[in-house]
Amino acid sequence: MGGGIFILDLIVNYLTALGYGGLLAGVVVESMGVPFFPGGIMVLLAGFLINQGKMNFFSALLIMFSGYTAGSLSAYLIGRKMGKPLFVHSFKFLHIPQDRFNQAQNLLDHSAPVFIIFGRFLPGVSNLTPYLAGISRINIGYFIFFNSIFAISWGVLYLLVGMFFGHNYQAISGYLNTWLPLVGLLVLLLYFLYPYIKRSFKKNIKNTWP
Repeated sequence: MGGGIFILDLIVNYLTALGYGGLLAGVVVESMGVPFFPGGIMVLLAGFLINQGKMNFFSALLIMFSGYTAGSLSAYLIGRKMGKPLFVHSFKFLHIPQDRFNQAQNLLDHSAPVFIIFGRFLPGVSNLTPYLAGISRINIGYFIFFNSIFAISWGVLYLLVGMFFGHNYQAISGYLNTWLPLVGLLVLLLYFLYPYIKRSFKKNIKNTWP
Protein backbone atom coordinates (compact mmCIF):
# COMPACT_ATOMS: atom_id res chain seq x y z
CA MET A 1 0.00 0.00 0.00
CA GLY A 2 2.81 2.39 0.94
CA GLY A 3 4.54 1.74 -2.39
CA GLY A 4 1.31 2.43 -4.29
CA ILE A 5 0.81 5.75 -2.50
CA PHE A 6 4.43 6.67 -3.24
CA ILE A 7 3.91 6.04 -6.97
CA LEU A 8 0.70 8.09 -7.02
CA ASP A 9 2.40 10.96 -5.22
CA LEU A 10 5.29 10.69 -7.67
CA ILE A 11 2.88 11.03 -10.61
CA VAL A 12 1.27 14.08 -8.99
CA ASN A 13 4.69 15.67 -8.57
CA TYR A 14 5.55 14.77 -12.19
CA LEU A 15 2.39 16.42 -13.53
CA THR A 16 2.81 19.43 -11.26
CA ALA A 17 6.37 19.95 -12.49
CA LEU A 18 5.86 19.26 -16.21
CA GLY A 19 2.23 20.30 -16.57
CA TYR A 20 0.51 19.68 -19.90
CA GLY A 21 3.74 18.47 -21.53
CA GLY A 22 4.01 15.71 -18.94
CA LEU A 23 0.36 14.75 -19.46
CA LEU A 24 0.86 14.66 -23.25
CA ALA A 25 3.91 12.40 -23.00
CA GLY A 26 2.19 10.06 -20.54
CA VAL A 27 -0.96 9.67 -22.62
CA VAL A 28 1.06 8.98 -25.79
CA VAL A 29 2.87 6.15 -24.00
CA GLU A 30 -0.42 4.83 -22.57
CA SER A 31 -2.19 4.84 -25.94
CA MET A 32 0.65 2.86 -27.53
CA GLY A 33 -0.10 -0.02 -25.17
CA VAL A 34 3.13 -0.06 -23.15
CA PRO A 35 2.55 -2.75 -20.46
CA PHE A 36 2.05 -1.67 -16.84
CA PHE A 37 2.26 2.05 -17.64
CA PRO A 38 -0.10 4.03 -15.33
CA GLY A 39 -1.54 6.29 -18.05
CA GLY A 40 -5.10 6.04 -16.77
CA ILE A 41 -4.01 6.99 -13.27
CA MET A 42 -2.08 9.93 -14.75
CA VAL A 43 -5.25 11.29 -16.39
CA LEU A 44 -7.15 10.71 -13.15
CA LEU A 45 -4.57 12.70 -11.23
CA ALA A 46 -4.69 15.44 -13.88
CA GLY A 47 -8.35 15.80 -12.89
CA PHE A 48 -7.21 16.09 -9.28
CA LEU A 49 -4.89 18.97 -10.29
CA ILE A 50 -7.74 20.61 -12.23
CA ASN A 51 -9.76 20.63 -9.01
CA GLN A 52 -6.82 22.34 -7.31
CA GLY A 53 -6.68 25.02 -10.00
CA LYS A 54 -3.31 23.87 -11.35
CA MET A 55 -4.73 22.76 -14.73
CA ASN A 56 -7.64 23.74 -16.94
CA PHE A 57 -10.23 21.07 -17.78
CA PHE A 58 -10.62 21.84 -21.51
CA SER A 59 -6.87 22.32 -22.02
CA ALA A 60 -6.16 19.00 -20.27
CA LEU A 61 -8.87 17.25 -22.32
CA LEU A 62 -7.46 18.67 -25.57
CA ILE A 63 -3.93 17.61 -24.61
CA MET A 64 -5.15 14.18 -23.58
CA PHE A 65 -7.13 13.73 -26.80
CA SER A 66 -4.19 14.88 -28.95
CA GLY A 67 -1.75 12.57 -27.16
CA TYR A 68 -4.09 9.61 -27.32
CA THR A 69 -4.76 10.13 -31.02
CA ALA A 70 -1.03 10.52 -31.80
CA GLY A 71 -0.04 7.41 -29.82
CA SER A 72 -2.88 5.26 -31.16
CA LEU A 73 -2.19 6.33 -34.73
CA SER A 74 1.52 5.54 -34.28
CA ALA A 75 0.63 2.07 -32.98
CA TYR A 76 -1.82 1.59 -35.86
CA LEU A 77 0.87 2.46 -38.42
CA ILE A 78 3.38 0.15 -36.70
CA GLY A 79 0.88 -2.70 -36.91
CA ARG A 80 0.09 -1.89 -40.53
CA LYS A 81 3.77 -1.74 -41.47
CA MET A 82 4.97 -4.79 -39.50
CA GLY A 83 2.04 -7.10 -40.13
CA LYS A 84 1.15 -10.12 -38.03
CA PRO A 85 4.30 -12.27 -38.60
CA LEU A 86 6.69 -9.63 -37.28
CA PHE A 87 4.31 -8.47 -34.57
CA VAL A 88 4.04 -11.96 -33.10
CA HIS A 89 7.71 -11.73 -32.12
CA SER A 90 6.84 -8.79 -29.86
CA PHE A 91 4.44 -10.83 -27.72
CA LYS A 92 7.11 -11.75 -25.18
CA PHE A 93 8.17 -8.14 -24.75
CA LEU A 94 4.56 -6.95 -24.42
CA HIS A 95 3.66 -9.85 -22.05
CA ILE A 96 0.80 -10.94 -24.33
CA PRO A 97 -0.11 -14.64 -24.53
CA GLN A 98 -0.98 -16.06 -27.96
CA ASP A 99 -4.54 -16.86 -26.83
CA ARG A 100 -5.06 -13.18 -25.93
CA PHE A 101 -4.03 -12.22 -29.44
CA ASN A 102 -6.44 -14.76 -30.93
CA GLN A 103 -9.24 -13.51 -28.67
CA ALA A 104 -8.63 -9.92 -29.76
CA GLN A 105 -8.47 -10.93 -33.43
CA ASN A 106 -11.81 -12.76 -33.16
CA LEU A 107 -13.41 -9.72 -31.55
CA LEU A 108 -12.05 -7.46 -34.29
CA ASP A 109 -13.31 -9.80 -37.02
CA HIS A 110 -16.77 -9.80 -35.43
CA SER A 111 -17.12 -6.02 -35.11
CA ALA A 112 -14.38 -3.47 -35.72
CA PRO A 113 -16.22 -0.52 -34.05
CA VAL A 114 -16.94 -2.54 -30.90
CA PHE A 115 -13.35 -3.75 -30.79
CA ILE A 116 -11.84 -0.28 -31.24
CA ILE A 117 -14.07 1.33 -28.61
CA PHE A 118 -14.62 -1.37 -25.99
CA GLY A 119 -11.48 -3.44 -26.57
CA ARG A 120 -9.57 -0.72 -24.70
CA PHE A 121 -11.40 -1.68 -21.50
CA LEU A 122 -10.36 -5.33 -21.59
CA PRO A 123 -7.26 -6.50 -19.68
CA GLY A 124 -4.73 -8.18 -21.94
CA VAL A 125 -6.51 -6.89 -25.04
CA SER A 126 -6.45 -3.11 -24.55
CA ASN A 127 -2.82 -2.67 -25.59
CA LEU A 128 -3.42 -4.74 -28.76
CA THR A 129 -6.25 -2.59 -30.11
CA PRO A 130 -4.43 -0.08 -32.36
CA TYR A 131 -1.83 -2.62 -33.53
CA LEU A 132 -4.45 -5.16 -34.55
CA ALA A 133 -6.44 -2.48 -36.33
CA GLY A 134 -3.32 -1.71 -38.37
CA ILE A 135 -2.53 -5.38 -38.99
CA SER A 136 -6.09 -5.92 -40.23
CA ARG A 137 -5.72 -2.85 -42.47
CA ILE A 138 -8.87 -1.19 -41.24
CA ASN A 139 -9.41 2.11 -43.07
CA ILE A 140 -7.34 4.73 -41.27
CA GLY A 141 -10.17 7.28 -41.18
CA TYR A 142 -12.51 4.62 -39.80
CA PHE A 143 -9.97 3.79 -37.07
CA ILE A 144 -9.39 7.44 -36.12
CA PHE A 145 -13.16 8.09 -35.89
CA PHE A 146 -13.93 5.24 -33.48
CA ASN A 147 -10.67 5.68 -31.59
CA SER A 148 -11.64 9.34 -31.06
CA ILE A 149 -14.98 8.28 -29.56
CA PHE A 150 -13.13 6.18 -27.01
CA ALA A 151 -10.45 8.82 -26.33
CA ILE A 152 -12.98 11.55 -25.57
CA SER A 153 -15.17 9.25 -23.42
CA TRP A 154 -12.17 7.90 -21.52
CA GLY A 155 -10.65 11.34 -21.01
CA VAL A 156 -13.85 13.01 -19.81
CA LEU A 157 -14.63 10.14 -17.43
CA TYR A 158 -11.20 10.02 -15.81
CA LEU A 159 -10.81 13.80 -15.59
CA LEU A 160 -14.24 14.24 -13.99
CA VAL A 161 -13.65 11.42 -11.52
CA GLY A 162 -10.29 12.96 -10.66
CA MET A 163 -11.90 16.37 -10.19
CA PHE A 164 -14.70 15.27 -7.92
CA PHE A 165 -12.96 12.50 -5.98
CA GLY A 166 -9.33 13.56 -6.32
CA HIS A 167 -8.75 13.81 -2.58
CA ASN A 168 -9.29 10.03 -2.45
CA TYR A 169 -7.36 9.27 -5.63
CA GLN A 170 -5.59 6.25 -4.11
CA ALA A 171 -8.90 4.46 -3.53
CA ILE A 172 -10.57 5.74 -6.72
CA SER A 173 -7.74 4.54 -8.98
CA GLY A 174 -8.14 1.05 -7.51
CA TYR A 175 -11.91 1.06 -8.11
CA LEU A 176 -11.52 2.20 -11.72
CA ASN A 177 -8.86 -0.38 -12.48
CA THR A 178 -11.11 -3.09 -11.04
CA TRP A 179 -14.60 -2.14 -12.18
CA LEU A 180 -14.09 -0.44 -15.55
CA PRO A 181 -12.79 -3.63 -17.24
CA LEU A 182 -15.79 -5.48 -15.80
CA VAL A 183 -18.14 -2.88 -17.29
CA GLY A 184 -16.40 -3.30 -20.64
CA LEU A 185 -16.79 -7.07 -20.43
CA LEU A 186 -20.49 -6.70 -19.56
CA VAL A 187 -21.12 -4.41 -22.54
CA LEU A 188 -19.36 -6.82 -24.88
CA LEU A 189 -21.29 -9.76 -23.44
CA LEU A 190 -24.60 -7.97 -23.99
CA TYR A 191 -23.53 -7.05 -27.52
CA PHE A 192 -22.80 -10.66 -28.44
CA LEU A 193 -25.90 -12.03 -26.67
CA TYR A 194 -28.30 -9.50 -28.22
CA PRO A 195 -28.84 -11.39 -31.54
CA TYR A 196 -29.63 -14.61 -29.65
CA ILE A 197 -31.97 -12.85 -27.22
CA LYS A 198 -33.73 -11.10 -30.11
CA ARG A 199 -34.09 -14.36 -32.04
CA SER A 200 -35.42 -16.16 -28.97
CA PHE A 201 -37.89 -13.35 -28.25
CA LYS A 202 -39.26 -13.45 -31.80
CA LYS A 203 -39.57 -17.23 -31.62
CA ASN A 204 -41.56 -17.03 -28.37
CA ILE A 205 -43.84 -14.37 -29.82
CA LYS A 206 -44.44 -16.52 -32.90
CA ASN A 207 -45.30 -19.57 -30.74
CA THR A 208 -47.62 -17.51 -28.56
CA TRP A 209 -49.50 -15.96 -31.45
CA PRO A 210 -50.01 -18.61 -34.14
